[in-house]
Amino acid sequence: MAWSDLLAALALYLILEGVLPFLDPQRLRRIMLSLANVADAHLRLWGLISMSAGLLLLYFVRAHA
Repeated sequence: MAWSDLLAALALYLILEGVLPFLDPQRLRRIMLSLANVADAHLRLWGLISMSAGLLLLYFVRAHA
């Protein structure tokens, strides 16, 4: 994997992270406030699910490229 791949992935991450605050900052505030009330165990579970989905997607993309 080249550094350009890593930087491209970081750039895409930053673009996707910026979409909601740019389009609807009020909704982002409501989401953040509601997340403050979610139990740590649920946040960890969703983090694990997200990381697992990302790893699977990366595996399939790299295996078939």
